[in-house]
Amino acid sequence: MKVDGVHYRSIWFDEAAERPRIIDQTELPHRFEERVLEDVGSAAEAIRTMRVRGAPLIGATAAYGLALAVAADPKTASLDAAAQQLAETRPTAVNLRWAIERVVNVVRGAEEPERAAIALDLAKQICDDDVAACEAIGDYGLALLREHFPEKRSKPLQILTHCNAGWLATVDWGTALSPIYKAQEAGLPIHVWVDETRPRNQGASLTAFELRQAGIPHTVIVDNAGGHLMQRGEVDAVIVGSDRTTSTGDVCNKIGTYLKALAAHDNDVPFFVALPLSTVDWEISDGLREIPIEERSSSEVREMDGLTTSGDVETISLFPEESPVANPAFDVTPARYVTALITDEGTCTPDRAGLAALRKSSAVG
Repeated sequence: MKVDGVHYRSIWFDEAAERPRIIDQTELPHRFEERVLEDVGSAAEAIRTMRVRGAPLIGATAAYGLALAVAADPKTASLDAAAQQLAETRPTAVNLRWAIERVVNVVRGAEEPERAAIALDLAKQICDDDVAACEAIGDYGLALLREHFPEKRSKPLQILTHCNAGWLATVDWGTALSPIYKAQEAGLPIHVWVDETRPRNQGASLTAFELRQAGIPHTVIVDNAGGHLMQRGEVDAVIVGSDRTTSTGDVCNKIGTYLKALAAHDNDVPFFVALPLSTVDWEISDGLREIPIEERSSSEVREMDGLTTSGDVETISLFPEESPVANPAFDVTPARYVTALITDEGTCTPDRAGLAALRKSSAVG
């Protein structure tokens, strides 16, 4: 996608520096900064601190991290140590494990002198595949929106989204935002309600940034306003992403997604989840019991960054440290509250049969 008219991916390989580069998302929306990943340690740090975030982008970054590790030392022990280091950064998003296993399995089967080039080529391929998958999600999602809302030609289609599932969460295009970008390209009038998404404010900081850059009408709302808007008939559909989806259609996504699904269900608003099939964990069937939920630092809840009148970004404390904090990063939306899954292989019902049918047509999993 474009920033100030210049096309960017969220991660790319700088051929001159012989290193991957990322957009440091912790600096957005007030500053746009690139960052070079020098080694596997810096890749792991970028994932852990959320300089990069979003399930597909985490997987792509891990692939580049492994390529950097193999370039430094092609021995199997080094590869395994790097894989372990990366796997421990974020436990919830399944794309991390998927990308690590894909690279490790291929590189182990190669001779040591060939491993660095193979790992780098595979990391680049994972990125290219993600771009193609996300664009396909956009095409299928646009078709689904037209099917559900054939009357929307002049009056804007009102979409509510949670967290950031745009190109900053993937390599390009995004998942939940990809159908919105495709709608804009097709000339379909659209307006997006953007949940702020506390505690890290990925909606206000990242989704709103993307939509501003794309010139798409949007409004930032507090997380608790979504149900109110649905009751008033001001939301036509909800589209969110997924960090891990079970083989039965349960969806694990940013904390607060479940509450939006409940409100949508109560108000007969379609609730769509957009994801590549690489985000499906085919080995589990019960999201509530089997998906590990990451517990993040209390500082994310207690503190907030903001731009001062002097133009500096400062961190403030919202309440004293004497009050303890719980900070689960994700929740699980049971499949019964999901209207449809939008994937890179097509749309399907959120159940074992629907996903299995798509899996048959794909090499994923």
